[in-house]
Amino acid sequence: MTPCPCGSGEPYGACCGRLHAGERAATAEQLMRSRFAAFALGDEAYLRRTWHRSTRPRRLALDPAVEWTRLEIVDRVAGGPLDSDGVVEFRAHHRVGGRAGVQAERSRFVREDGAWLYLTAE
Repeated sequence: MTPCPCGSGEPYGACCGRLHAGERAATAEQLMRSRFAAFALGDEAYLRRTWHRSTRPRRLALDPAVEWTRLEIVDRVAGGPLDSDGVVEFRAHHRVGGRAGVQAERSRFVREDGAWLYLTAE
């Protein structure tokens, strides 16, 4: 059993793996976690598919030198199963060339046609 990179403590297949395979996230936080896992696993297709069309980059090139090691959820505002938008604040820990780093962000998410999508960083 491979643990999910998002840090939920669940096996990958029962957590973010099912979202990467096509199941929809129920909340903005769940989408955030699955996107972190996609970064950790190098799943560019999932990242593009869950990025709102109005802010999605034309190309996405993940840096293979970055090892995403841990996700820390700091705060969440709305983004529940009945909401149409939400914000998730997080710290994404990583290593590059043996040096530790962290990316902190407040991400905005919207739900369109029942699917949560990453919109932008605040």
